[in-house]
Amino acid sequence: MLVLPRTVFLIALLGALMLLISGPGARLGLWEFTTGFQMMRWATFTGFAAIALTLVLALVPTLRRRGAFWWAGALVLGLVSVYVPWQALEQARQVPPIHDITTDTADPPEFVAIRPLRTDAPNPVEYPGEEVARQQQEAYPDVRSHDLDQPPAEAFERALTAARSMRWEIVAADPDDGRIEATATTFWYGFKDDVVVRVTPRDDGSLIDVRSASRVGRSDAGTNAKRIRTYLDRLDTGS
Repeated sequence: MLVLPRTVFLIALLGALMLLISGPGARLGLWEFTTGFQMMRWATFTGFAAIALTLVLALVPTLRRRGAFWWAGALVLGLVSVYVPWQALEQARQVPPIHDITTDTADPPEFVAIRPLRTDAPNPVEYPGEEVARQQQEAYPDVRSHDLDQPPAEAFERALTAARSMRWEIVAADPDDGRIEATATTFWYGFKDDVVVRVTPRDDGSLIDVRSASRVGRSDAGTNAKRIRTYLDRLDTGS
């Protein structure tokens, strides 16, 4: 009598495992990120199937009593497999489908040392232009140039310290040009996003501008804006 609840539990477990390995497998290079996205989609379908089977078959009194543990496990795993992708999709829908964010949309910092690293990247190294700038300003009005009450040389060292605290891979640090370039790797899928920090003199202090751009993907789901905010917060605290 436990064959059915155990089978449904295994279906739910399969969906949860697909969800669990979809991102790390892509990060380790076992498959492309598009395959990881497909695995997440199939995890959602499998989770829905497990939930539906659980609700229907658990209506049978005998199965409900003898397979309570398996039904509960299948329901929990099914809900996880459905909720996580749904939450990620909802988060992506709340922001514009852009992937290049900067504190200065009129004169964005340029990539120099990182440019050769993006030769084969689907997303171009050049800033996308006015339409992306408009969407960014509507979605992230708080992402803007940052003032520091320090001369450029000191501000540059502070900016470099903050960049290192972000655990980015520092590609270039040119104090004469006031430019720091780095690559950030996202936790789950291992996406490579590139960052450039520009330090310029301003009155008695310095102006800090940051640009963070994804190498792949049409939408970054808000990742680059969040990265810039976190960096500027660390810059303020001197982390």
